[in-house]
Amino acid sequence: MNSLNTNQVIRISKTSILLFISFFGLLTTYNNFADYSTNYEYLGHILSMDTTLNQLKHSNRAITSPLLHHRIFWLIITLEIMFTLFCTIGTYHLYKNINTSKEAFHEAKKFAVIGLLIAIFIYYVCFQAIGIEWFNMDESENWNYRDWGRQAVDFILLSLIYIALPIESGEPPISPASAESR
Repeated sequence: MNSLNTNQVIRISKTSILLFISFFGLLTTYNNFADYSTNYEYLGHILSMDTTLNQLKHSNRAITSPLLHHRIFWLIITLEIMFTLFCTIGTYHLYKNINTSKEAFHEAKKFAVIGLLIAIFIYYVCFQAIGIEWFNMDESENWNYRDWGRQAVDFILLSLIYIALPIESGEPPISPASAESR
């Protein structure tokens, strides 16, 4: 029976984590289409800053145009589709290269890294930095992505670091056929 070595387990774990993130992206994107009105309303309240403390103090930052709300929401959906596609393609490339050389497996990570960077842009830059710091999203009791966005960023950032690091050994795994010929 072919037993797994540590190198294979690490490569399988990197591929699996990327698959999990791809699935997360797929669910998030699907939810934005399936429940567009609720998610749009959520974003509209954040951009309008109509439920934050000190509304008048920062009202010059608010975006109150429904047309701009839709356009910003479609930008977010487009970015989510892109991150999901890149991560899915990255998952395929990692899976396809599980038994290749260290260099080939590492090179197969490029789509994964691009997808994960897009995800960090969405959930950190857009939701955490802009949503919290510019639109004071964290001051709203009902329309607040702060904790959700932070959890997504924590998992995605750690996954990016883990997947990108070349910690696999340089030797491809030995197949049972090649071991018998030795």
